[in-house]
Amino acid sequence: MIVRLQEAVTRAAELGGPVVLILGAVSIVTLAIVLYKLWQFAAAGVGRHAALGQAVAAWDMGDRVGARAALEHSKSYLRPVIDMAISGLRDAARLEAEAEARFARLERGFRFLDMVAQIAPLLGLFGTVLGMIAAFQALQEAGAQVDPSALAGGIWVALLTTAAGLAVAMPTSAALSWFEARMEAERVFAQRAVATVLAPGAGSDRAFVAEGAAARA
Repeated sequence: MIVRLQEAVTRAAELGGPVVLILGAVSIVTLAIVLYKLWQFAAAGVGRHAALGQAVAAWDMGDRVGARAALEHSKSYLRPVIDMAISGLRDAARLEAEAEARFARLERGFRFLDMVAQIAPLLGLFGTVLGMIAAFQALQEAGAQVDPSALAGGIWVALLTTAAGLAVAMPTSAALSWFEARMEAERVFAQRAVATVLAPGAGSDRAFVAEGAAARA
């Protein structure tokens, strides 16, 4: 297996040069980060705020006991923030800072994914330029006896790096957009939950129950 892996790496280096190897290494790291973020989101309960929404709704209706009971069943990473608000912390700035600290932990790795999405196509283009330079150098050295097939082969090998760069960048960009959309929804939910606990009685209980059920689904 190790021998086959070495042969695959050698063949990739021969076809696309060091740029393809760099893109291959970047793609492996990127895949590892995406899988880790998926696990982290699942473990933190991102998007699963049914019990937390019920707790906030009960608090909004004046049911303090029901709010506490629902909060005990919540597995959300935002539970400590709402618990602090229900327990008497009335400082909205402090509660928002606590929520942001938890968001920051979930958003670690986003900058790397963004960098990969932007730089991978440029790396591919750089490899293509290098390949085209090598192809035309070979054409110049051939002089009058030019083999069109050799030139075409050099060009498609050069274009291979552009394809590799796009193949890395496109799924990375899609994954990053999905992660960012989920975090934006989390911020909206947290801000509304904190505001409701600090100023109960606004009649938002049904909305919170519906949002929690939709998130769980």
